[in-house]
Amino acid sequence: MAGTIYDSGLDKNAANYQPLTPLGFIERTAATFPDLTAVIHGETRYSNAQFFARSRRLASALRARGIGLGDTVAAVAANTPALLECHYGVPATGAVLNTINTRLDAPTIAFILEHAEAKVLLVDREFSAVVKEALARSKQKPLVIDIDDALAPPGERLGVADYEAFIAQGDPDFPWQPPADEWQAISLNYTSGTTGNPKGVVYHHRGAYLNAVSNLLVWHMPAHPVYLWTLPMFHCNGWCFPWSITLGAGTHVCLRKVEAGAIYRAFAEDKVTHFCGAPIVLQTLINAPSQLKRRFDHKVEGMTAAAPPPPSVLQAMEREGIRLTHVYGLTETYGPAVVSEWHGEWDTLDDAERAKIKSRQGVRYPMLEALMVADAKTLAPVPRDAATMGEVFFRGNIVMRGYLKNKKASDEAFKGGWFHSGDLGVWHPDGYIELKDRSKDIIISGGENISTIEVESVLYRHPAVLEAAVVARPDAKWGETPCAFVKLKPEAKGVTADDIIAFCRDNMAHFKAPKTVIFEDLPKTSTGKVQKYVLRDRAKSL
Repeated sequence: MAGTIYDSGLDKNAANYQPLTPLGFIERTAATFPDLTAVIHGETRYSNAQFFARSRRLASALRARGIGLGDTVAAVAANTPALLECHYGVPATGAVLNTINTRLDAPTIAFILEHAEAKVLLVDREFSAVVKEALARSKQKPLVIDIDDALAPPGERLGVADYEAFIAQGDPDFPWQPPADEWQAISLNYTSGTTGNPKGVVYHHRGAYLNAVSNLLVWHMPAHPVYLWTLPMFHCNGWCFPWSITLGAGTHVCLRKVEAGAIYRAFAEDKVTHFCGAPIVLQTLINAPSQLKRRFDHKVEGMTAAAPPPPSVLQAMEREGIRLTHVYGLTETYGPAVVSEWHGEWDTLDDAERAKIKSRQGVRYPMLEALMVADAKTLAPVPRDAATMGEVFFRGNIVMRGYLKNKKASDEAFKGGWFHSGDLGVWHPDGYIELKDRSKDIIISGGENISTIEVESVLYRHPAVLEAAVVARPDAKWGETPCAFVKLKPEAKGVTADDIIAFCRDNMAHFKAPKTVIFEDLPKTSTGKVQKYVLRDRAKSL
């Protein structure tokens, strides 16, 4: 192919091309607004200059322990300054940050540590018991550092040092350089699939940079936002907000536990302007006793994903002084990549109609290149008639690199040059998409994914269970909870729903265990396949 006049002598060089990375955000903000508050954690306050220096100390201390390009640094921690600093200090060494869900059980954590080949593990003392068991099960023996947070409940220290002592060994002037390649991995997040072990989703610096910018744009965030960490940082790297808020020279208000009193206090005293959360967070605020609620004289912006908020929730939140933005995405898309973008002319509609519009998943993020609803096999877009069902597909720079050590799954996910979400939806005439079902039968409970197959595999281990199927049951608090339909063996006597639930809780993370158990024959097709759509309808009527 012949070149053009623009292809001769106009080459990339250090002056005109630098890899995109969110590492530059903290450097710029610390230089521009060094004295503004970057982090609030209880009575602790860190300025932007201190936040940057602590992140550099962490990078320096890790490098002194031999951590570098492509190494994995894992963390099991609550929303603390230490975990925020990991989002900068770890990738500054060239290493990859693996934030692990604190609600997981020991066998799953052990699998993740081994699969990710973790070299270092930071452990919040609140979770030391489950991590201790995980380490005993794992062949991977990382260097363990304790996060001995003063606000944490009691817990055993497992590491060679506590976090503060560890970073004190580091250099606050550690060289802060972008990666050699923006395609370089920045973080690793494990997601529940429809088969046993979770898959490791790899993010790159370019995607983290772009989605962090997208967050600011879709939320129309002003300079210096005050962001409350109700969303776990382990969840898709906190939807990239550890990077977004610092880019906006804002303040991170850390929160160890989602409690109504603490949230309202942060609204009133810390002047929080923004927060993210699953439907359960919204319900926590709406249903809080009056004595826990605090008056605040500014508008608070909330961002929610998972199940779309019903009209009653939207109305209740507005009465509380909170305006909601509805988003949608997956772990594979760096968290939210679709937003229910609002039009001013919709303000005049009645509450029910506005809620109906806002409950749609919406349109692509600014930094997502393409979004469509299409036939799952042919990839032909469906008509924009709000009725024809298809699969939701993504394409762009905020789609993951792929699944770690799983080329087959990566190739399947990217077949045809699109990311296959596995979610089913329709396309509206105005270009907004709306989800209708989940082809993978994933249950979204409190913002966390639960694989029905994983729950079913545990149910089948119960000696009295002959057949089992799990579907989502709508729940006012959690959005959805697992509902198990069980057929017992003929010889089983006296087995109760509580027995089944207790067995599941003993053999998996508690949040994944069924909340409802129904004993009955399972409806099947002529080929013997369980008709889950029948069970879903049954669960909705319970």
